[in-house]
Amino acid sequence: MAPAEVMAEWMMKPEVERKTEEEKMKKDWDTWMSAHADMVLNTIALGKTKRISTSGVEDVKNDMMLSSYVQGSRLQPWRTLLKTILTLVFPEPLLK
Repeated sequence: MAPAEVMAEWMMKPEVERKTEEEKMKKDWDTWMSAHADMVLNTIALGKTKRISTSGVEDVKNDMMLSSYVQGSRLQPWRTLLKTILTLVFPEPLLK
């Protein structure tokens, strides 16, 4: 998760700079996923968030980008493990 305001700031960076940093983050992510492939059951990108009401359907923003399922017998080691990947990405990611 990355706060919507952090993502908005990120998108304001010049495209060349952003793409270079995104390529590095992707490489770091792939390396991390390979190293922990036996623990991470799956990771999926989440689509655009929609709000449905009696007024219709509208686009909304939230902080969720990816969803991962990990397996383990205790929570704390996994929380620590997942925090290591968050250091590879946006400056203010969230773990929930």
